[in-house]
Amino acid sequence: MNVEIISQESDKIELRVDNLTVAEILRVYLNEQGIKFAAWRRDHLTKPVIFKIESSGKSVKKAVSEAVSAISKDLNSLVKGLDK
Repeated sequence: MNVEIISQESDKIELRVDNLTVAEILRVYLNEQGIKFAAWRRDHLTKPVIFKIESSGKSVKKAVSEAVSAISKDLNSLVKGLDK
């Protein structure tokens, strides 16, 4: 998976992501955390996803890190449940 930073500030970031599934899962988790704004768009099916994240309060980097940790934790719980 490729992720490219298009623009970055302390409270917002815009990324180019080549995996729609990852972008959507991350969007859901960021919005559950109460992030100010997290959304993606794709101009055409053959183009990568443009993902925009805005935060108020904590840094975007910290919010993304926390969301990835929560995703990882939930996936590990799912795997353990399937192993039983």
